[in-house]
Amino acid sequence: MSERLLSVRSLTKEFPLKGGLFGRQAGSVRAVDGVDFDIDRGETLGLVGESGCGKSTTGRCVLRLIEPTSGAIDFEGKQVRSLQAGELRILRRDIQIIFQDPYASLNPRMSVGAIVGEALIIHKLTKTRRQFEERVVNLLETVGLQADHIGRHPHEFSGGQRQRIGIARALAVEPKLIICDEPVSALDVSIQAQVINLLEDLQQKFGLAYLFIAHDLSVVEHVSRRVAVMYLGRIVETAPARELYTSPLHPYTEALLAAVPIPDPKVKRRRMRLRGEVPSPINPPPGCHFHTRCPIAQFPLCKRETPALKQSSDGRWVACHFR
Repeated sequence: MSERLLSVRSLTKEFPLKGGLFGRQAGSVRAVDGVDFDIDRGETLGLVGESGCGKSTTGRCVLRLIEPTSGAIDFEGKQVRSLQAGELRILRRDIQIIFQDPYASLNPRMSVGAIVGEALIIHKLTKTRRQFEERVVNLLETVGLQADHIGRHPHEFSGGQRQRIGIARALAVEPKLIICDEPVSALDVSIQAQVINLLEDLQQKFGLAYLFIAHDLSVVEHVSRRVAVMYLGRIVETAPARELYTSPLHPYTEALLAAVPIPDPKVKRRRMRLRGEVPSPINPPPGCHFHTRCPIAQFPLCKRETPALKQSSDGRWVACHFR
């Protein structure tokens, strides 16, 4: 039996909208709207959806880099939202993050050794200078870099190498869960495979759990055991990766999969064409957020009632009135 590591329930995040002469709050954007998911030890949960659907906000709320508006985040029995500053610092030894942009996430004024070793100093994990340098070199070599890179600065590295530095920084405190916030989307396709393979190797070596956030379904397919699909702040389907890719239940998941290119010209895939554009998160449609683009929507039901994320007959979870 797998052991539960992270449990998120009814997670919501609203950002205020300000306007007018005095900058008063004129409304709010609900970027994350009642999200539920679980992650077991050593498991990878893929979180996918179009840009702006709330994936990255969800990941940052789990780590409390962004404060959630409401909901519960349980990590190993600890209620993350109720932790004070000192307790939160201790928690961040167990939960780390790899950022999307390897160019913006590294301080250009700091050497690689200082970047990777900063957490060692904050959490007092080494006692001497020699231990510090040995640990940093070991981390660099673990992610495929060299010992003599320790004194260089980020601008001397390629995008893939910079992302490896970010991975080494996340590994420094020996975390149990790493939030991978689109870690390969800013890299060339040839480099993406190398970074994904590295993450899989590290997971096997250290027993890591990942929340792998991405908008590219073809990337998530190879790295995730389960996949959760988001649309306008809500999770619309959660299923084991193989089942989701072979027989999706939600119409939005079907549309996303239909848009993934297949390199074999002999393989034909049924195309599902979505009508309209993605609605604005400032003023999302009532009821089911997807009803304005859904090919199987029925009115007034879909426009009036929000479908609950319910378990289907085969054990998967889907938020649709007709699936």
